[in-house]
Amino acid sequence: MTINYDEKGKIYTNIVAKEAILARIQTTTHYMEGEIHVRPDCRLKDELDLDEPFLALTNVSVFDANQEVLFRTSFMAIRRDQLVWVTLEDEIKR
Repeated sequence: MTINYDEKGKIYTNIVAKEAILARIQTTTHYMEGEIHVRPDCRLKDELDLDEPFLALTNVSVFDANQEVLFRTSFMAIRRDQLVWVTLEDEIKR
């Protein structure tokens, strides 16, 4: 880890603090549930709008068409251009 200080003593590191948000994601081929990591001062939409080819997910479950779990993984990067929709777990009303 690199730590730098400015002339006023402010600390800068190469670690970016992010908050894990539980989300449901539909890609062009699969449905999945996992955590998307968002900076504390940003919205999920801000993270989705970043100009990066991949979106990082953690603690991911990938489902088939019958809602059966195909597999689980601690990390997955999915192409942003394959996203169909994303919703936050706590926004779902039953």
